[in-house]
Amino acid sequence: MKNLALLCLLLLSTSALAQHPAADDAGFVPLFNGKDLTGWKTTGNWLVEPDGSVSLHPREGETGWKRFDAYIATEKLYGDFVLDLEFKINAKGNSGVFMRVADMKEPVKTGFEVQILDTYGLAKPGHHDCGGIVHGTGPSKNMVKPAGEWNRYTITVQGRSVKVVFNGEQVIDTTLEAMNMADRPNLGHIAFQDEALRVWYRNVRIKELK
Repeated sequence: MKNLALLCLLLLSTSALAQHPAADDAGFVPLFNGKDLTGWKTTGNWLVEPDGSVSLHPREGETGWKRFDAYIATEKLYGDFVLDLEFKINAKGNSGVFMRVADMKEPVKTGFEVQILDTYGLAKPGHHDCGGIVHGTGPSKNMVKPAGEWNRYTITVQGRSVKVVFNGEQVIDTTLEAMNMADRPNLGHIAFQDEALRVWYRNVRIKELK
């Protein structure tokens, strides 16, 4: 009986982890080339690090927890896709992954955001906590790791459906209409938010869905 219980736990764990796509999953292409920011638009405060990750370096005089205009955004517009990435923040860190942004001058109003925030240990995360869709819905479970550790998102956007797998757990399965975001477009930029706080992204790749 004990061995059976352990086997069940192992199968459940394997199933959860399998929700992230494999490294060699067909159809994925990298969004960063590891050398420069070709294919992206930014004002210059996002830099490619020696390890190939991309990070935000706040400009002189900028302090955190204020929204600034230097998001980094794809030049290409995306509609239906699976976006797979890893991110890391410092203590009290804040950023966000934006999808289908129609106007980069108004990313909050013309797209939607999966939050990145240092809410490790929070018992009941809401829409503005890590893993939630801001102004939409909170994650079903708090999966964020302690500050300084790498986390992983797999975000699937297809039609009006949005799903988020966070560190091996599906925490979001909803629609834009269910979140009162019926006005959001079906096509737009992918972008990372500038909150004047250090954040790192790596292994960012996308598979477009037909």
